[in-house]
Amino acid sequence: MNNKLRVFTLVSGIALLSVAALAHSEHEKIPTAKDINLNKYLGQWHEIARKPLYFQKKCDYNVTAHYSLNENGSIRVDNTCYSQDGKLQQSIGVAKVQNAPVNSKLKVTFLPKALRWLPVGRGDYWILKIDEDYQVALVGTPNKKYLWLLSRSQKLDPVVVEEYLNYAQHLGYDLKDLIYTKQK
Repeated sequence: MNNKLRVFTLVSGIALLSVAALAHSEHEKIPTAKDINLNKYLGQWHEIARKPLYFQKKCDYNVTAHYSLNENGSIRVDNTCYSQDGKLQQSIGVAKVQNAPVNSKLKVTFLPKALRWLPVGRGDYWILKIDEDYQVALVGTPNKKYLWLLSRSQKLDPVVVEEYLNYAQHLGYDLKDLIYTKQK
């Protein structure tokens, strides 16, 4: 290999590592909620609003997420919703805490059980804000592409909705495409 090719390869490698490090550092700048008590977080949540997500394109109303603890300490994620024609849609996955004992950063996968060992198909699920009674939560991805406003009840006070969505905007989430979930 000639010297010019070696230098080009070295510079290209450093540039790629720099871009990856910069992208990672941008993610780390998003603050998350502190000291999440997973036992209080478990249970049923209703989606109040979300940014569009490919996997939820069939969801029209009554979107929920139910979290429960697995024997191995991971969290079972059972997402359900109804399509426009009234058919129940369900997706079951597993989440693992990435920053114990703070417990605000999880990795979630909805791959079939037989494929969950693969190092792909996992998404970030960060708890950004939660009230002290664990009744309202704002969850997002660190790349700011996805966001969910969740509540223990199907309806949420508009003032609280505005507070949480203003916080999301403060973090840099673009809410122009926000979808408000229908509740029936």
